[in-house]
Amino acid sequence: MFYFDKINNKKILKSTLLDGVEHFFTTRECPITSGSLHIEDECNANMAEIADYLELNPACLIKPDQKHTSNITVAQRMKSDYSAIDALVLSNKNLGIYLNFADCVPLVFWDVANNVAAIAHAGWRGTADKIAQKVVNFMGVYYETKPKDIVVAIGPAISMKNYQVDRDVYVKLISTLRHAPVDCWQFNESLQKYNVDLKKINMYQLQECGVSKIDLCPYCTYDTNDVFFSYRKENGMTARHSAVLKLK
Repeated sequence: MFYFDKINNKKILKSTLLDGVEHFFTTRECPITSGSLHIEDECNANMAEIADYLELNPACLIKPDQKHTSNITVAQRMKSDYSAIDALVLSNKNLGIYLNFADCVPLVFWDVANNVAAIAHAGWRGTADKIAQKVVNFMGVYYETKPKDIVVAIGPAISMKNYQVDRDVYVKLISTLRHAPVDCWQFNESLQKYNVDLKKINMYQLQECGVSKIDLCPYCTYDTNDVFFSYRKENGMTARHSAVLKLK
């Protein structure tokens, strides 16, 4: 279940499924990435507050250079180059990680047995490349993580009713599933496009690789644009909300 909390009286979103790790999704009240807006000073101040909340030096909060890939790596101390990376795995309790979003799907993973976690950025390209399953496999190879020990929070993202794609994208997304339930897509007669639910497609991908403990966020970034940023609603002129993670 998702619930709102606060850092210095600024709204953040959490999942009860991940209460064993420090995690949250920022909101419009506390952006740390300015995107297309000129709010760098505000973002820097929020970053300092969040680092203090996590008891970290801001330099120990690591962000990759997201490029809508399905590339994954491990966050490391003294490493600054995370070019074209859209999923970061965290195993060091002295570091924190964050990724940015403004309609795409945030996926936050936690291996409760080994206390290893990750964040992935799943736009349609990452979803089509099965980035969720790739993170599960990556954690299995490098940390002996078992799918049954993973819990995942699927954070705020654009909803099916507000997200239309052309047929080629629809085919790429639906073909990632062995069985594509009708609740994750619908043909839009008026637009001659397909409405797809990126959150649910990622959820079904996770279930198909053995992950059963999943918290699916009900919030649509387009419809709740007063709380979260939406690239589509704001025509690209927007900042970003972030998924933030630190191990306890």
